[in-house]
Amino acid sequence: MANPSSSMSKFAYVGSYTSKERNGHGEGINVYKIDPGTGNWTHLQLLKEVSPAISRMAALWNPAMPISIRRATEEAARGLQATLVPAGVRSAEDFEHALTVMKQENATGFVVLGEPLFTSPGNPERINELAVRSGLAAMWPGRGGVEAGGLMSYGDNAPDRWRRAATYVDKILKGAKPGDLPMEQSMRFELVINLKTAQALGLTIPASLLFQANDVIR
Repeated sequence: MANPSSSMSKFAYVGSYTSKERNGHGEGINVYKIDPGTGNWTHLQLLKEVSPAISRMAALWNPAMPISIRRATEEAARGLQATLVPAGVRSAEDFEHALTVMKQENATGFVVLGEPLFTSPGNPERINELAVRSGLAAMWPGRGGVEAGGLMSYGDNAPDRWRRAATYVDKILKGAKPGDLPMEQSMRFELVINLKTAQALGLTIPASLLFQANDVIR
């Protein structure tokens, strides 16, 4: 199958790289900065491909997150000729109310912004259960959300990320200075689609997306 990164990764996780910034100890450290909301442009775009007529998209987010992430996601939605409906939650008790707001605001799908609250044990399943019940397509930043019943996910490959992290640790343990090691941007992204959820939502996934998917849950 084609790798979705070949056609979509230019929209995801784009940032700037500063080779020598200083930490609190005055040591040179390598820093990779990700522009907030850029990855969510791709997530919104994928929702748009599933439902081309969608004009209102929602975002599940935690108000404790930097406001710049929400604003960048709103800008990304405008670039797709859609209105973003932000639904903020601070605890799992807020999930049901947040998805009710999405439905009341006529959103037909939402992106889950990166936040530990949303991936804590049991929470992805609860969010996806509420999403299907409300007729909302859930777009996740990682495959765990899809394995828990979400519609789609697009993000970097977690095992690849941990392998690269282990390589850095090994080099540091062998005497390399952290500031001398180049930070690498993940080059492996994966698109995962849950056809069971699509069927439950009454959605037909375009053949073009199925072709690009790294994994399809049937």
